[in-house]
Amino acid sequence: MTKHMIEAGKPATKLKSEALAVLLERGLVHQSTDLEALDKRLNDGPITAYAGFDATAASLHVGHLMPLMTLRWLQRLGHRPIVVLGGGTSQVGDPSFRNDARPLLEERQIAANMATIRRSVERLVDMDGPEGALLVDNAEWLNEFRFLEFLRDYGSQFTVNRMMTFDSVKSRLDAQMPLTILEFCYMMLQAVDFLELAKRHDCVLQVGGSDQWGNIVNGVELGRRDGRKLHGLTVPLLTTANGSKMGKTAVGAVWLHPEHLSPFGFWQFWRNTADADVGKFLRLFTELPMREVERLSELQGAELNEAKKILATQVTAIVHGPEEARMALEQGDALFSGDAELTEPTHTMALSILAEGVGLLELVVASGFAASNGEARRLVEGGGVRLNNRVVDDARRRISSGDLGANDRLSLSVGKRRKALIGFE
Repeated sequence: MTKHMIEAGKPATKLKSEALAVLLERGLVHQSTDLEALDKRLNDGPITAYAGFDATAASLHVGHLMPLMTLRWLQRLGHRPIVVLGGGTSQVGDPSFRNDARPLLEERQIAANMATIRRSVERLVDMDGPEGALLVDNAEWLNEFRFLEFLRDYGSQFTVNRMMTFDSVKSRLDAQMPLTILEFCYMMLQAVDFLELAKRHDCVLQVGGSDQWGNIVNGVELGRRDGRKLHGLTVPLLTTANGSKMGKTAVGAVWLHPEHLSPFGFWQFWRNTADADVGKFLRLFTELPMREVERLSELQGAELNEAKKILATQVTAIVHGPEEARMALEQGDALFSGDAELTEPTHTMALSILAEGVGLLELVVASGFAASNGEARRLVEGGGVRLNNRVVDDARRRISSGDLGANDRLSLSVGKRRKALIGFE
């Protein structure tokens, strides 16, 4: 199946559907299995599209915002989204572009993770009314299969030769890392998800990250063998202007759920966006009109900081709600003016990471104060970083449990106005 690679922000001139034109303009399209056919299908009338998320953690992170914003735009433009939570596939674990197997989770932990993820999803897509978004669990059908029945019905639909060609498999084998049969079968399960959704809900489009391309293609081809025309669309890998992967750090992810990262910590992450990324993130993660996005993207100097505040407030409103965004903006204004101190943690991290110590540079990056360890090192060596209100100029410094203050918290600041209060649980 041919990849149709898309250059972000440059929609094709002959598009017929408003939905695809908007997604391209916002930079939310990277690959499509058949761009022209998808454009025609979207133009013919409302469709149902889905994105799936395994419940391998208690919260989604900012990397998941790309497919979720795609579903959100599709819904705004008259189409129906389905969010699939992987109660079934989470028992296996997606091996895509990993160097090792995911730890296997118990069903109780998966159910708890799904409950918290649901609360975040409900903010991002409208689930009210007969045409509202659907939230489904793929355990509904995957748990019903008997092993021999599954092999009989689907085993003959996939060839090892074909599956070996996908980058997610090749990367593990090229690195001479083990790939279990359990993981290898994951792409079969995701393909079955697509076919089941097509049968149950007339779903014709799967949206996913670029690392899901092989899994999505398998679903499209399985649908073709069943006489269905299905479509796949991937969003770009979320990277910053310097090429680093955004949203995950050495000590934790930028979580969407407020119990794992406070709304203010989330707001502050976006407020600290690098200058070169402001325009890109305004396109991807806000619903501001493109004319306003372009105006804000052209600002320079101190005015660009106002654009960053708008970016942070808009994204926080989408993820946490307008009231939390308003309070985060007010708290940010007070902190940046030097008129306030933090009283609640802006970030929460696992206490276990302090057992062997965590690098100060990693902590600065994880708090959103630097885009890389190199930038963090320059801040530290320049005397601009304070730990518990004391200047720390040793870039090799490691943080341990002995550095924690009251209530297992750690105060970190860069300059006079950028502050974080990190809690450890």
